Amino acid sequence: MAIIIKPIVTEKMTAAGEKFNRYGFMVERAANKVQIKKAVEEMYNVQVLDVNTLIAAPKAKQRYTKTGLLRGEKAAYKKAIVTLREGETIDFYSNI
Repeated sequence: MAIIIKPIVTEKMTAAGEKFNRYGFMVERAANKVQIKKAVEEMYNVQVLDVNTLIAAPKAKQRYTKTGLLRGEKAAYKKAIVTLREGETIDFYSNI
């Protein structure tokens, strides 16, 4: 089971990474903080000081089609925000 699904690269998370040395990841819902810490340390070769988790609520979506209005929602997911030791960074763009 892969703990980390993908990094969250938004303007808000990029600013937090530059200012507070915090990075966001979309993670498996069953993963706990210890597993997330270990996975980030192994994957990016950094030292994690703190892990905060939250479950992002599902978002309502709707679109108009020829047959009428379709309603649904995006699935909820678990988000982990990790704080790294001072002086360490994660470069998400190095593999591009």
